[in-house]
Parts: sequence; C-alpha cells; structure tokens
Amino acid sequence: MKPANIFRIALATCSLFSLSCNKVLDKAPLDSYTDQSVWSDLKLAEAFVNNIYNVLPTTTYDWGKSINRSYLLSCAADEGFNKFDYAGVRSVINKGILSPDNTGDFDIWAKNYYQIQNANLFLSKVDEIPGDENYRNRLKGEVLFLRAYAYFQLVNDYGGVPIITEPFNLNSEFNATRSTYEETVSFVVSELDKAAELLPLSTNSSTTGKATAPLALAIKSRLLLYAASAQWNTGNDQSKWTAAAAAAKAVIDLNQFSLYRGNYADIFTTFNEELIGMRLSNKQYNWDAFCGIEMMCYPSGYHGWAAFAPTQNLVDAFGMADGKAITDATSGYDPQKPYLNRDPRFYADIVHDGRPLGNPAYFTYRINATNPTGTEAEFYEGGMDSPQGIDTWNNSETRYSLRKYMDTTFDFNLTTQTNKFWILSRLSEIYLNYAEAEFNLGHEAVAREYLDKVRERAGITTPLTESGVALENRIRSERQVELCFEGHRYYDVRRWKIAETTDNLPARQVIITRSSNGAKTYEYKTLEQRYFDVSNYLLPIPRTEIERTGLPQNPGYN
Repeated sequence: MKPANIFRIALATCSLFSLSCNKVLDKAPLDSYTDQSVWSDLKLAEAFVNNIYNVLPTTTYDWGKSINRSYLLSCAADEGFNKFDYAGVRSVINKGILSPDNTGDFDIWAKNYYQIQNANLFLSKVDEIPGDENYRNRLKGEVLFLRAYAYFQLVNDYGGVPIITEPFNLNSEFNATRSTYEETVSFVVSELDKAAELLPLSTNSSTTGKATAPLALAIKSRLLLYAASAQWNTGNDQSKWTAAAAAAKAVIDLNQFSLYRGNYADIFTTFNEELIGMRLSNKQYNWDAFCGIEMMCYPSGYHGWAAFAPTQNLVDAFGMADGKAITDATSGYDPQKPYLNRDPRFYADIVHDGRPLGNPAYFTYRINATNPTGTEAEFYEGGMDSPQGIDTWNNSETRYSLRKYMDTTFDFNLTTQTNKFWILSRLSEIYLNYAEAEFNLGHEAVAREYLDKVRERAGITTPLTESGVALENRIRSERQVELCFEGHRYYDVRRWKIAETTDNLPARQVIITRSSNGAKTYEYKTLEQRYFDVSNYLLPIPRTEIERTGLPQNPGYN
C-alpha cells in the first residue's frame, strides 16, 4: 500500500517552521532555523504555532492557498450566490454532482491533515523546550485547540475520520483506519476540554485573535449540538441533547460575554463584548491578489466584484419589524414595497436597491439627479450597480450585496485595509445553541427566553408565544437570520436533514424596473436551479486517498 496523501504531504511540514519564522522574526536568513533551534526556543516555537492558525477561516479569500471556506459555505447553501464559481461551488456542489474526483478547493481533507501533522509535531516537542511554564502551556493549549478544530471540520464534512495524534516521519507506518462518528466527536470534545484547561480566559493586546478557553468551550457547544441533531442522532437520544445544553450553558455561565447593544452592524467590524473568538486576517494579503472582503462583496458600481451575494431566498427569510414572517398574512409585507418595515437585521446585513452605502466622499462619480450623495445602491435595471451599469462584468446577479462584515469607510482609492476578523463564535450563537437544545429536551419556556434575548437585542420586542413545530421552525429561522453569512447555514440544513428541501430549491433573484417617474416594480425570478442528492449530506473522501489507504468511502460515492 502506498503512503496516504494526507501523510505524505504532511511530512513536508517538518521544515515549515522556516517559512513561518521568516514572516514573524527579523533575525537570521530563512535557512538558518534548524529543528534544533526551533525546538529549543519558545519564541521560535510560537512562530511555528502561528502557521497552524491557518486552519481557521478568515474574511479574506485566499484563492485555494489555505483552508478558507467562509463565504463559500454560504454559496454552497441557499443563503448565497457565487458569481464566479470559486472552488467549483456552482458547477459541482450547486448542481448536485459531487464525486470523489471533483471537490477541488472546496475539499479540506489534505489541508487539514497537513495542519494536524504540524500540531502533532509541535506537541511531540513542546515539553522539551526550555522556558516559562505558563508560556509553554498557553502554546500547548493553542495547538490542542487548533488540532481539535481541524478534526471538528473534518468530522462535520466527512463523518468519522482517522484520528492521528503522533507525528509521522520517514520511518512511520502509514496505516490508518476511520474512527466512527461517535469516536471522532468524543476525541474532539476531550481535546477541547484539555485545551480549555491550558488556555487563558481572555486575551490582551498582544494575543488578540488567539485561542482562549471560552472559544474552546464554544466550539464544543457547536459540535455537541450537531451530534445531537437528526443527521447523527437518529433515535433522538435525549442524553445527547442534555450534553449539548450543558455545553452551551457552560459558556453562558462564564458571565464573560454579553450581547452587543450598540449599532448591530458594528458587531462584525469592531472588537466588542459579544465576541467569544475571532480569526484576524493578515494586512499584507488583504489587497494583494484581490482577496479583501470589500473588493469581493461591494456592489459593482462602487468598484466591488459582488462575488459573494445574498440570494432572494435569504432576503425572504428576514421577517418584519414586529417579528412576523413575510408569509404571515397579517405581517403587512408588500412584495412591491419589499424593503419597508423589515427586521432591523436586514438593513444591517444586506445592501438592497436604494440602501445608502459607504462614504459619499469616495463615490462622487455616482452622483446624479436621483442619487444626490452617490451612495444609494442602484440595482434597478440601468442603475449604476445593474448589468447595464459602469462595471457590467461584476454586477450582482441577485441584485443584492453583502453589508455584514463590510467596512463602509473603506476607500477603494487606497491599497491598504485595516485588519478584519472572521467571527469563530459569539454569544448570540451560544444562546441559539442553548435554545435549540432546551427545546429538544421539552423545555420550551427556556427556548423562548433565549430566542427572545436575541430578538430583543435586534429590536424585535414582541415576546414569542409559539410552541411545538412552530417554535422549532422559529428556532431555525432565527439561526438563518441572526447567523447568516457566518458559516452556519451549510451545516445547519444538513444536521437538521432538510438540505434535500432547501438545497433543491432554485436560488432566486429580483429584477427591478424603474419607470421614468421613478416608480419601481419588482419581479422575483429563478437565477439558478440547484440540486441536492442525499449522498451530499457528507462530502466524498478524495479518490486519491481511498486508493492509497483503502479507507471506506462515504455512502453514495463508490
């Protein structure tokens, strides 16, 4: 049997410290850092650890260089549309033709095991490195967390996977077997608990963006929620829901975080008390190679690419200001006045036709008689951001663009950006995790209490009264809205076993026509017919791995 690609690739990481140290330290030439020097200096070892952080998603798009599917996950679900088919999301995943041969850059198997090898190597060496014990333990906790996160991603995508905890070298036996889903989850939970014991409760100015104990516990909460859900808990074992509820409550009971009460949109662009963990981006890559979030997501008339855009499906998920769904006959929703009196989160998350965006000083070229500041988005046919606008190549196909995470002070005339962060977890997610777990334990009053906390912060003050299936649907719709474009929806519809409904629906758009007197009409159309096969609840293990290792393939992909 030939060595598995995951391990063969990982062997190269034994010298990877040279690259990471060169980025962080300004000391000696690149080739001067030997194994001996790195594993005898905690500062050099920390540079090695910094590379392993690449297993976490970021707000930047890296064109397949590392493991970043932040926005791609949204476009692989019903909330997003990827205009340019990055990583084959449109041509493969949205068409329902996934196979062991075509997952491309969407696949994380080799990339995650690459970082697992790095983590295993570090953990095999760290106890031998002289220096401050607290410093060493923090680094060890970070790596335990990062390795657990790599397995967390793998188990969500593939189910049970080989659990490798020792570094491979040229003399290693490359034999591996797949653990079960339950065994993999148990391992990840245990590793997150170990990490939490070693990690600090908070960060300071020099460790912002690093792993913490609350972040480890938050990821544990999410994993146990997934494990309790229908995809894996087919018998509705109540002990799994109890574990999920306890994990969420453990984070809440830290009393370290609170829902942000300022401008809702600022949650995603400022450091604030709601954030449990985030991954910082690297300034030098934000503009370089055109991977910054504003470039990717701004409307075309503002010089953005609208590469990742909200679908009409997502827009319809936002209810009205009083909390009623737009499908409720008493909600007052008018499809010909679609942006009136909507859930306040809609205006914070979505750029729609007529919505102001950005600093007027940067967009004077957009000024016209009906757009005196130049900042109103013009997605109507013939508008600045339409297919007939100033940048026809990059117009939004859905006629919406993303407001969430956007820096509206961004100046496209400059070639630098401030550091952005991707939210790994925040308190509202934990509240929603807890509400769902408590609902499934039959504690509906508790579920409504925590849902109302999230809704009230958003500006919806009418308390919930639903129960049963209606309350379950409310829990799901709140997650869809509150956590949109944060990487949750793709996994939520799978764990709930509803993807064969949601992901078989067409991705929809709105076509807006503006008359000579300024009146607008709205036509809602299919943009892309999508397909989902039941085998797609899990990704296929790449064929190269199956051929080299003999690992059993996921169902439906043989």
